[in-house]
Amino acid sequence: MADDKEWQDRVKGLLKAELAKRNINYKQLSELLEQHYGIKESSQNLSNKIARGKFSAVFLAQVCKAIGCNELKLN
Repeated sequence: MADDKEWQDRVKGLLKAELAKRNINYKQLSELLEQHYGIKESSQNLSNKIARGKFSAVFLAQVCKAIGCNELKLN
């Protein structure tokens, strides 16, 4: 069974892959989150948060919705 660190790496990879697929950088993500949800986070803060892989399911869902990702594959 995967431990927390493995899951953090997995969700971090999933999110980074979805951003890369859409060619969205952290500055653009910051703008999208503010535009859609009023969330004000700097691109550096987003980079750090995603790099740690420790973020809430709410944050994951907000990012996915803001970038137009309606489905995640967990395989």
